[in-house]
Amino acid sequence: MATHYYRQIFSKNLTHNLKTRICSSYLSTLPKSQLDVAQDAQSFLDESKYKLSNPDAFDVKNMVKIKNLFEAGVHFGHTEGTLDDRMKQYLYGNRLGHLIIDLNHTKRLLQQALNVTAHISYRGGVILFLCQSPLNCLTVENCAKECGEFAHTRYWRDGMFTNSSRIFKSETRLPDLCIVLNTLSSTSKNNSGQHSVLSDAAKMLIPTIAIVDTDANPNIVTYPIPGNDDTPSAINLYCNLFKNVIVKAKKIRKEILNKNKIIIET
Repeated sequence: MATHYYRQIFSKNLTHNLKTRICSSYLSTLPKSQLDVAQDAQSFLDESKYKLSNPDAFDVKNMVKIKNLFEAGVHFGHTEGTLDDRMKQYLYGNRLGHLIIDLNHTKRLLQQALNVTAHISYRGGVILFLCQSPLNCLTVENCAKECGEFAHTRYWRDGMFTNSSRIFKSETRLPDLCIVLNTLSSTSKNNSGQHSVLSDAAKMLIPTIAIVDTDANPNIVTYPIPGNDDTPSAINLYCNLFKNVIVKAKKIRKEILNKNKIIIET
């Protein structure tokens, strides 16, 4: 696709025209053939803006504020005795026997996770939200429904990814991204207590985003986000952020596809 556009651009020698492509009044004065090529070039540039190498193509940095994280209680960790040593790098300190998570780390890693989510959603990927906390299951299910994705908030059967065709009796489309809102699960058969989907997703090379509290292991997650995974206010914040970025990415993709459709028809 890119080669096709570049051939059109350079064969017509439109270097000057591309520099002034944003000016609609200039485009309206071009001959018809040059106008068509300039529109094609504009379409290509719209798509190239959202390429994977762009660290913030969907403006996610303005979506995450430390003030909002603090007000939602994202910085609250568990007691000192439950600390996983691999979470020490994300700690700010402790108060009255409870660990405090450094929200600067949370903000940076949450922005990275949102950017990944937006890119996958923009390219039509399937996203699966997971949560096994009875207190927050309804919130997660509503979040997935509102952004047109999927949710699993019940007991996770081993092999649902690795042996899906046998379990579901047919070929199954696996998700392109798993977002786990609580990493530890009381129903997990693993000795570590980690949600079983993390190991299943790793076996199938499916990237995972997970909220890791101070008692969880961040090393088994592709994109870990240190933060409180129990409080409803924190879960609401996470769900709203992921929902908004997914909806935004889908809207941008739809606009670009509609623009390309109009150009082709004309």
